[in-house]
This record gives sequence, structure tokens and C-alpha cells, in this order.
Amino acid sequence: MPVTLAPRRWWTIMPIVFITYSLAYLDRANFGFAAAAGINRDLGIGPGLSSLIGALFFLGYFFFQIPGAIYAERRSVRKLVFVSLVLWGGCAALTGIVSNPVSLMALRFLLGVVEAAVMPAMLIFISNWFTKAERSRANTFLILGNPVTVLWMSVLSGYLVHAFGWRQMFVAEGLPAVIWAFCWWCAVKDQPSEATWLTRADKRALDAVLASEQATIKPVRNYGEAFRSPAVVKLCAQYFCWSIGVYGFVLWLPSILKNSAALGMVATGWLSALPYLLATLAMLAASWASDKRRARKAFVWPFLLVGACAFAASYALGAAHVWLSYALLVIAGAAMYAPYGPFFAIVPELLPRNVAGGAMALINGMGALGSFVGSYVVGYLNGVTGSPAASYAFMSVALLAAVVLTLAVRAEPEQPSIFVGRAHLSGK
Repeated sequence: MPVTLAPRRWWTIMPIVFITYSLAYLDRANFGFAAAAGINRDLGIGPGLSSLIGALFFLGYFFFQIPGAIYAERRSVRKLVFVSLVLWGGCAALTGIVSNPVSLMALRFLLGVVEAAVMPAMLIFISNWFTKAERSRANTFLILGNPVTVLWMSVLSGYLVHAFGWRQMFVAEGLPAVIWAFCWWCAVKDQPSEATWLTRADKRALDAVLASEQATIKPVRNYGEAFRSPAVVKLCAQYFCWSIGVYGFVLWLPSILKNSAALGMVATGWLSALPYLLATLAMLAASWASDKRRARKAFVWPFLLVGACAFAASYALGAAHVWLSYALLVIAGAAMYAPYGPFFAIVPELLPRNVAGGAMALINGMGALGSFVGSYVVGYLNGVTGSPAASYAFMSVALLAAVVLTLAVRAEPEQPSIFVGRAHLSGK
């Protein structure tokens, strides 16, 4: 009989993980609504500078990925995320009182800096608590904070901007992160061994399974060796290209819809939400199937190919078919989000725990650079051409490159399994 590991982990840990990442995503993605609501006009910002300001978050996000992950891996996820919550909530709320482009640029960059370590830290946290057979689903519950947040944020932000303005929207959506920081501190422990709500038997069984999984992974001495491995290099390039499409889409979708269909902010909010509803369903289905089949790549590249084709079709349609193009954007959005759970399950299965966190941070950091490029270039192309067609073509090419790179990743052969403790994967 297989070992039955404490099911309480799912309903104790995952809601906390989901809410935390949801708040992080709220405070980085709502800038698109401020752009659609007139922040550029109010602060005297031109189209080129607007694109740069929207993208600056990802530049700050890039630089502090690896230092944050190393701290989380060697010290404490709990402490790191607590401080990050307080700081990013404060930066997000302060965006509502900016009076000039320079202060807005500084706050967007700082927001990226203080949010940088959250994603790799949370992936490390999940790898400490969930086994290989569970990790794609656990990752998905984390990353669902992304599309689910944009789903309700799109509606809420549309109403807040319509009723109060973009300044009040930033303040109202920034302060909850500061409040949540104290909930996080009280509820979270770094390791299963520290949890008072697990029995000793549960702790021993979970530790044994996790240790046994580590024994099958080829040893890697240090971060330098891990970062130079062909799989990590290819995954970095893949996530760079993938993120061009995702964040070009996320940040500028409200502006694209508002300008293409001449909509009000409330209608823009509702229509911006629909791709993320479909994305949520696609993510759950892909992660469940990935864990069930113990396959990762097969649940990554096909979705990205669908997204590339949807953007290419939107480009081919041109400006005359607004609603058909919108339907394709819904498909593209869902397809780009679906593979996140399987994708972030790849690295802990390729690399041992001593370097996996740093490798995930490096990959996520390259994704941040891709996000910077995507959000800047898409915003720039939309502003210069007056149409989203060129940006659709750009995002399609980026996703096609991500498909090729995903297919090129090869796993290392597993080491012979070493028996660890009294409980083993077989449960004997």
C-alpha cells in the first residue's frame, strides 16, 4: 500500500500560499488599469515613457531573484515573505499619491525589488512540504493566484477607477498586503518538522518520502554547476520567451480592449476578466493530468503552441474583426497560463534541494527579463502604431520560440534510489 501523507497539508497550507501570491499579483498587474484610466494624461507621460514605466517593475524583479532565493533556501521563507508583504503593500499604496513620472518610475522599480523573492521562495516552500507526485498541483494552487487575481481584479479595478479614480485604486489594493503579512507570520512554518498541527507519524512519513526522492536525483555540488547545466540554460531561455507573451498580454489587455472597442472602464474590466476564468480551469486540468501521468513537458509546449497560433490568427484578422480577435485573445490567455504547474515541477525533479531553489530563481529571473521586454515592446508597439496587430505578431513569435526550447530540454538519468528511514515510497 502507498504511504498516505497528511491530507491536512492541502487545506492548511495552500489557501495561505494562494492568498499571498494573489496579493503580490494584484499589486503588480493593476498598473494596466491605471494606464487605461488616464494616469499618463494626469502625469504628463508620453506613450514611450508609459511603456518603460509599466515594464520597470520587471527590471527590479530580475535583480533580486537569486539573493532572495538563497536566503529562503538557507534561512527562512517565513521571514522573507513577511518583510516582502509589508514592503510591497506600502510601495503599491504609495503609487496612489505620486505627482510626477520620476516618483512613479522609482516606485514601480522598488515594487519589483521587494516582490522579487516571493515566487522562488514560495516554490521552495512548496518543495519542502509536497512530494513529486503532488508538486504540479501544489504549484498550480500557488500560481492560480495569478489568473484568479486578475479575474476579480479586472472587475474590481474597473469599478474602483470608475467610481474613485486610479489613485484610490492603488491605495485600496495595496494596503491588504500589509495586513496579510501578520496573518502569514502567525500561520506559516518553514518545515513540516516545525508544524504543531501534524502528528509525529505524519512528519516522519513525509520526511522519509521527500528524502527518498532526493536520493534519486543526480548530485550537483554548487549553484555554478547547476546554472551551467544544459537543462537550466534552456529553461531560462524558454521562460524568457514565454514571459514576453504573458506579460505583454496581462499589462496591456485593458488598454487594447478599451481602445479597440471604445469601451467604458466597467465593461473593459469585465471583458478583461474572461481570459483568466478560462485560464483558471485550464491550469487545474493541466496540473491534475500532469501529476496523474507524471509527465511535465507534454503539458507545457502544446498549450504554448495554441497561444502562439491564437496571437497569429489575431494578427491575420486585423482591426476589422474586433470581437473575433477578442475570442482569440481569450484562448491565448488561457493557453499561456495552463502550463505553469507542470513547468515549475520540472526543476525540483532535475536538481537536488541544495541548488534547486537558486535554479528556479534564475529561471524566474530570466522570466522577469522577458516580462520587461514583453511589457515594454507591446506597450511601445501599441502606442506607435495605434493598433495591437504588431504586438500580436511579436508575442506569437516569442511563444513559438518557447515551444522549441521546451522540446529541447532533456532530463538527467535518475540515480539509484537509496532507502531512507523506515518509510519508503512503496510504503513498506
